[in-house]
Amino acid sequence: MLVGVISDTHNNTKNIKKIIYLLNKEKVDIVIHTGDISKSQTLRMFSELKCELVGVFGNNDRIEHDLQKVCSEYNFKFQEPPMFMTLEGIRFAVFHEPELIKDYTEKLKDFDVILHGHTHRYREEIIDETIYFNPGESAGMMLGKNTLGIIDLKNLKIKRIFF
Repeated sequence: MLVGVISDTHNNTKNIKKIIYLLNKEKVDIVIHTGDISKSQTLRMFSELKCELVGVFGNNDRIEHDLQKVCSEYNFKFQEPPMFMTLEGIRFAVFHEPELIKDYTEKLKDFDVILHGHTHRYREEIIDETIYFNPGESAGMMLGKNTLGIIDLKNLKIKRIFF
């Protein structure tokens, strides 16, 4: 199973079109968005994905009241962070702000992957056998500097795609 990971897409519709194209091309099975979509019309664009979309709301999403309506319309599963889920036996915790992770230290001991966004900075590290991953900037204006991540659940290898 391939898991696409995106973060902080904000309202960059040009980049969102590229993200959707790349994730569909890679044939990911599910996409996890770690927050900061910002507007309902940009969330609606993700209906072009050929897989399920789940995620958490970021600090810039909490002012937009129509996001939940779009989620219902397209069967996207979003919630306030954290989101806990298991895919093929791999336990994920999804946050937007990494600062909130410390509030769940005890609960997260048995998790395999912790995802977050917010910083717009790439992070891939292993702490106490848990992978911490932030794919980095995806709403930037510099061509070739934006990224998304794909996690292969067979071996927990992460691939970054630059666009």
